Amino acid sequence: MLFEDIWKIISNKDLMGYVFSGFGNTLLITLLAAAMGLVIGLVVAIVKIAAEEYKIMKIPAAIFNIYTTVIRGTPVALQLFIMVFALLAIPGMKPTAAVLTFGINSGAYVSENIRAGISSVDKGQMEAGRALGLSWVKTMTKIIIPQAVKNILPAVGNEMIALLKETSIIQLIGSTPGTLTFDLNYAATTIYKTVTNYLACYLIVGAFYLGVVYLMVIIVKYMEKRLKASDKR
Repeated sequence: MLFEDIWKIISNKDLMGYVFSGFGNTLLITLLAAAMGLVIGLVVAIVKIAAEEYKIMKIPAAIFNIYTTVIRGTPVALQLFIMVFALLAIPGMKPTAAVLTFGINSGAYVSENIRAGISSVDKGQMEAGRALGLSWVKTMTKIIIPQAVKNILPAVGNEMIALLKETSIIQLIGSTPGTLTFDLNYAATTIYKTVTNYLACYLIVGAFYLGVVYLMVIIVKYMEKRLKASDKR
């Protein structure tokens, strides 16, 4: 019965259309949120580190500390509800609210990954750069950050994998086919109306999640291998 229902879904062009539509939306939401998260994370991390050198950066650093504490300390589902049903409770704004939520949430985690990666570089590197007459900014961009990349990239890659899976909760805010919030999870719910077998529906959707996550894991491991190889040169 299970395999018959799986085949019934796979062989039905309309039902698989829902799956591919949801898959495309899931990837698009992830990419948009990831790009936003990287920008936010980089800014937050740099400001926090700069606060150790420049007093003027202490106030924004304190604000960003509150941001990362609140975002990392509360469930992303709660943040999604607040954004969709309170802050941006405007008709047609669900997709924007969802992307903003995941982007802001990702930014908090990415910022800590970047900050930790930069902090892992020996402090003597900064002292050497300053001794050579380089400014703090030039030392950071030309000496510190290039060395920190090998620690930052794998961690950020893992955060992107987590982000992809987190987007599955977008189903909680409701959606309809043809909108950006119609993700893989919602596709399974839609298919169930035709093939009343939840296990079959979610096994197919799960296979799509597993496939893309596995691909991302391979990419992250490849980056780690390449970065380790460069250390031996």
